[in-house]
Amino acid sequence: MWVPRRLYESLPYVYMAAGAAALAFAFLGRRGPHGLLMFFGGLGLTAGLVLWMRRREYRENQAEYDASSLDD
Repeated sequence: MWVPRRLYESLPYVYMAAGAAALAFAFLGRRGPHGLLMFFGGLGLTAGLVLWMRRREYRENQAEYDASSLDD
């Protein structure tokens, strides 16, 4: 499945924003399942951060890799 590049690049930020919004609602809301909102908020923040760090690490490693050395 191919995802447009703009959507692909924005996914970590979308996950983190959704997680932060869920945490804000959990702490500011007066009704509702606060525990469930906190769980999904933490999950969204964690997923966004992990995805962002994994992509950054992969891109740094790929930048150091010299593909021309395999052409010999």
